[in-house]
Amino acid sequence: MTSTEREASRRNDVHDAELGLRIPSRYRHDWALFADWCSAADHRPIPATPETLALFLHEHPATVATQRRRLSAINAVHTGHGYPAPGRTETVRRRLDTTRAQRLDRLGRLLLQRATELPTEGWPSGLFGRRDALLLVLAATGMTFTDLTRLRRRDLRLNDDTLEVTIRAGERFRLAPDPETGDNPAAAIYRRWAEIQAFLDQYPGTHLLRHHLTDPIKIVTDPLDAEQGRQPLLCPIDRWGHLPHAQTMAVQSVSTLVRAHLSGQAPVRRALPVPPQGTTETPIEQEIDLDPGYYDRGVTARHRARKSLDDLTDLFDDIEARAEALLDDLLGVLERG
Repeated sequence: MTSTEREASRRNDVHDAELGLRIPSRYRHDWALFADWCSAADHRPIPATPETLALFLHEHPATVATQRRRLSAINAVHTGHGYPAPGRTETVRRRLDTTRAQRLDRLGRLLLQRATELPTEGWPSGLFGRRDALLLVLAATGMTFTDLTRLRRRDLRLNDDTLEVTIRAGERFRLAPDPETGDNPAAAIYRRWAEIQAFLDQYPGTHLLRHHLTDPIKIVTDPLDAEQGRQPLLCPIDRWGHLPHAQTMAVQSVSTLVRAHLSGQAPVRRALPVPPQGTTETPIEQEIDLDPGYYDRGVTARHRARKSLDDLTDLFDDIEARAEALLDDLLGVLERG
């Protein structure tokens, strides 16, 4: 080890001591390289963001084995001090595995195409279409299905037509507009689903919602309050179009839906006719003429039922008496024992 390396190691040991870090000997060299780069680039080494780690790997090219060893060291130091491992995020995995990144990019484009083909109006087709479209857009980022189901309404925001998503572990995904056309289907898809949730904030229930999906009205989307922000982003929808705001989709349901859309086997939900507002939706039954003996037969049936019930009362009293006798016998046996 040269004098320069010894001095750098001494500085890192002092810095680690100041932070209260305990670095196992087998990780000291790789951690020192990362910590020294963070100090020079004005980044915080712990807890490090996935973006910081990805930039570190980019500026320190090496073989895959070397990069994995560095990741192991950085992850171990983080988990050893109670922080999530930044090297286990999608951002870093894509940086390390270019083949995987290319495959996920192709998959992401296909998911985005499927999302843009889903219906946005009509009942209940537009409701399912808007939710599933956002689901596919989020799945296209590469985040896990578990992370997707944990998203809350406050975890998504639009910033200059760029959709930003922050998962629970702190990793951030950015869906930016196309650099050539300036279009961003992901932003439009998110707005449509956010409009549904904002509508339900103002008009709870499915009756008005289905009219909105067939004849949309303008919705003023106010900033989310604390309770609304904590609500799940993606809710299950039953066959009547009901959305329980406090319930999130199951991981298995999300996985099944994504695969169904990719394979072209997603359920086809046809738009149903919606009665005009102000009209009753309960069909009026036609008047039925009863025969003259209808009421007499009803009275006779009630008399028979009353007699049967009187007999049942005697039967239940007899059963209760026998149960009490058996209990007394059991108590007597226990006392003699």
